[in-house]
Amino acid sequence: MGDRNGWWRRKSTPAKIDTYTRWSFHSFSVAELTLIGLSTFVQGDAALAGWLTALVLAHAVFSAVFASRALDWTRGLRPRPVRLLWAYGAITVVVAGATLGFVEYWPGGDHADTAARTVFSGVLTFGAGTMALGVRNRRQALVLVAGFAVGAGLVVLPLGVPGPAALISVLAILFGAGILAFTGIFSVWLLNAVYELDTARETRARLAVAEERLRFGRDLHDVLGRNLSVIALKSELAVQLARRERPEAVEQMIEVQRIARESQREVRDVVRGYRDADLAVELTGAQGVLTAAGIDCEVAGEATGLPAEVQSALAWVVREATTNVLRHGNAGRCRVRLGVRDGRVTLTVENDGRSGTPDGGGSGLAGLRERLAAVDGTLEAGAVGQDGFRLMAEVPLVSESGVTR
Repeated sequence: MGDRNGWWRRKSTPAKIDTYTRWSFHSFSVAELTLIGLSTFVQGDAALAGWLTALVLAHAVFSAVFASRALDWTRGLRPRPVRLLWAYGAITVVVAGATLGFVEYWPGGDHADTAARTVFSGVLTFGAGTMALGVRNRRQALVLVAGFAVGAGLVVLPLGVPGPAALISVLAILFGAGILAFTGIFSVWLLNAVYELDTARETRARLAVAEERLRFGRDLHDVLGRNLSVIALKSELAVQLARRERPEAVEQMIEVQRIARESQREVRDVVRGYRDADLAVELTGAQGVLTAAGIDCEVAGEATGLPAEVQSALAWVVREATTNVLRHGNAGRCRVRLGVRDGRVTLTVENDGRSGTPDGGGSGLAGLRERLAAVDGTLEAGAVGQDGFRLMAEVPLVSESGVTR
């Protein structure tokens, strides 16, 4: 049981819904066998019921195969199963017709007729409803369902079935197949929508990373562009002065040296500003991003008054934890708690989606440990319960040397 639960938890949300949808349609085949086939044993001769159940079983198995292939087509994993669609329709008609023809030669009276009509209507209902998975739009599905229902009426009337009973059969097939067709179309729409939302979330994450890289690139361009232009001009001027043996060439090169050192300092400031993150901003951003992704996020604690280097280190923990929840987990809830106790700042990020690397071996977590080690901090990450994942960082307000940060 533990392995099966682990197999299910490792699936992404779209993969879970995909699996659930497929097994739902497979359960329709089980329902067809149970409700239509096995029910004939209480309506007449056991031998007749056995033959009818065998026909229903064959049709149910083919229904499961067709549903699986049709779902692969709707997900773009296979080409449209046109031949299988026609074959499934033919088998549905053959099984339904064979049921009526078979009972004509079986002595059973009214009980045999009732069993035959039950199987006839049930096979057409499940067949038409399942075939709707193989068509492209709702109008085609409606025409398909209506065609099977009307065709059933045209078949049973010449066999001597009274008009009211034939009408009831037509309406029962129309209603039952319509419900199954609607369920299938809605399930496929929901499955595609979930996959599209998951793709959009991944795209948004990539765009956020790209935007941050562009911002960093623009900052570097602004810092280096002007200074490098000045260095190029002054270097060219120094060359010209040196060729003329003018003493001002030395002054120009000294100025070039000063500008180069100033540029180096400004680049370090840009990189430091890029690396230093604001904890309050990250907490607010994490709550907004997770909430937008449909994850219930609760943030407790204030970052006000904490030293800048502590805030920077913990802000990166929040950023990495948020990324893990979005990318690697299937969380529905996330709790972020920040507090100070016994001279240590504790940040805990806990979610119910088993995100991150349970053993703490991920490269992102390794980078966080390096950042926290610079401020004498520690990081713990691992599973909590069956489905949860917790990441906890602690940073002392007083360094090992006794200096208050």
